[in-house]
Amino acid sequence: MLSVFLFGVLMGVRHAFEADHLAAVASLATRSRSLRSGLLQGTAWGLGHTLTLLTVGGACLLLGRAIPEGWASGLEALVGVMLLALGVDVLRRSRRERVHVHVHQHGDGTRHWHAHRHAPAAAHDAGRHEHPHPARLPLRAIAVGLVHGLAGSAALFLLTLQTVPSVGQGLAYIALFGVGSILGMAALSAVIMVPLRATSHRMGRVQGALEATVGLATVAIGIKILYETLG
Repeated sequence: MLSVFLFGVLMGVRHAFEADHLAAVASLATRSRSLRSGLLQGTAWGLGHTLTLLTVGGACLLLGRAIPEGWASGLEALVGVMLLALGVDVLRRSRRERVHVHVHQHGDGTRHWHAHRHAPAAAHDAGRHEHPHPARLPLRAIAVGLVHGLAGSAALFLLTLQTVPSVGQGLAYIALFGVGSILGMAALSAVIMVPLRATSHRMGRVQGALEATVGLATVAIGIKILYETLG
């Protein structure tokens, strides 16, 4: 069973790198302005994803019933709609707001590059700048992970049935699968943040182009999912 559980973790990591997951977290990462914030987005997605898998997948195991095919298709379509909304939101923010970069100094003397957004017509006083450093988990990322977990529960239930012989081991497998997805998505978010953070320091226009590319790709994947599920 140790090899089975290790397989579950590895499958969870692989699961995080699927195209629709990549698109969702890349869209969420465009709201981040630091590597730490990006990691938090990916971790929050993974937590939401794992919570749904445990709840729905565990219920399926306990009841011995799979999610009906019609429901599974509907949940996949919901993911497509969600990706469309995320992509459009990225494009809207990229078009309406611009990136402003300057050196920001905290009260303790610590200095760092800071990038933030505001509409072109909005004035900005460079001499007086305040911005929050939130530490809480981002609720938007958790919600996106919850929806992705719903859509993936049917396939995971079938995979779990083929892998483990009991309900308890099945729940453990799903939990480890979730841990793998959290690790994979956190690593993926860090990779995505590298170009976004690098361009935010000195190349605001390049960052805008990257974000527009993320938005367009997310919309395209959302349309593809809707076409495959509803077409």
